[in-house]
Amino acid sequence: MSSATSAATRDQVGAPGDRRWLVLVVVAIAQLMVVLDSTIVNIALPSAQRALGFPNSDRQWVVTAYALAFGSLLLVGGRLGDMFSRKRVFIAGLIGFALASALGGASVSFAMLVAARALQGAFGAVLAPSALGTLVSTFQDPRERGRAFGVFGSVAAGGGAVGLILGGALTQYFSWRWCLYVNLVFAAIAVAGALAFIRSSRPATRPAMDWPGAVLAGAGLFLIVFGFSRAESAGWTAAVTIGSLVVGVVLLAGFVAAEQRVSHPLLPLRVILDRTRGGAYFAVFISGIAIFGTFLFLTYYLQVVKGDSPLATGLLFLPMIACILIASNLSSIVLLPGSGRGS
Repeated sequence: MSSATSAATRDQVGAPGDRRWLVLVVVAIAQLMVVLDSTIVNIALPSAQRALGFPNSDRQWVVTAYALAFGSLLLVGGRLGDMFSRKRVFIAGLIGFALASALGGASVSFAMLVAARALQGAFGAVLAPSALGTLVSTFQDPRERGRAFGVFGSVAAGGGAVGLILGGALTQYFSWRWCLYVNLVFAAIAVAGALAFIRSSRPATRPAMDWPGAVLAGAGLFLIVFGFSRAESAGWTAAVTIGSLVVGVVLLAGFVAAEQRVSHPLLPLRVILDRTRGGAYFAVFISGIAIFGTFLFLTYYLQVVKGDSPLATGLLFLPMIACILIASNLSSIVLLPGSGRGS
C-alpha cells in the first residue's frame, strides 16, 4: 500500500478535467476484474472439481494459490510501480492476468489449474498497487479523492456480487471454464482505456528493489499459509505443519529485522506502526480471512449439501455483498473526508 502512495507526487499519470474520471473508469474495470475473480471461481469450484476429479482435501488450493501469490508478491508489485512507469506496470499486469486466466480456462488437470491461479495472483499483485497508485496520483483534492475511493470501494464490493451472479450464470448455462475466460474481455477493455487515457511518466528517482525483504516476506507468508493448509490433511501435530509455521514466523521476523537496515525498505515499518494505519491493515486482514473462508465453505454447502444451482448460490450471497457495499460507501464518502486522512 505504501509503495502505491509513495510515488504519487512524482508519477503523475492522471490528467486534468474529465480525463481524471475516465482514468477512474479504467482503474475501476481493472479492480473489478481482480475482485470478480475471487468470487467467480468460488462459485465454479464444485463444477471444476467434478470435471478435473481432484479430492476434497485439495480443493482449497484453487483459492489459496491465488491468495498466496497475491499476498506474497504484493509488496514487490508495489515497488515495481515505483521503479518503472506506472502505466506500463499497470498494462503488464492486465495482460499477464488475462493470459493466466486463459491458461486456467484451458486446464486439463488440477495442477495446471492451480498453477494458472498462482499466476493470476502474481499478476494481480503487480496490477493492484499500480491501479491504486494511479488513483492516488490522479485525484489530489481530498473531496474528489474521497468520491473516487468511494467508487473504487463500491466496485470492489460490487465486483463480488457481479462475480457471484456472473459465475453462477456462466457455470450453469455454459461451463466453469468461462468463469476464467471472461477476464480476457475485462482486460482488453482496461488495456485499451489505459493506452488512451493514462499518461506515462518515469519516476524522478528509481528506488532499488529490496531483494532480501522480498524473499523473506514471500517465503515467510508462503510457509505460514502452507502450514495452515497442510493442517487440514496432515494434522496440527504433523512435522510438516509445525515446521512450516515455525519457519514462516522466523522468516517474517527476519523480514522485520531486514527492513530496519536497508536504505529502500520494501515496507517501511513506520507505515504499520502508525496506530491508524496499522489498525486499518489489521481490520482488513481479519475481514479478509473471514470473507475468504465464508465464500469457500458456503459455496460448497449451498451447492453440494443443499443442492442449489450455481446461479441460485450466487444470488443467495447478495445480502452480504450489499452490506459490504453500504459500509464501503459510508467509510469512503462520509467518514474519510472528515477524518483528515484523505489528504
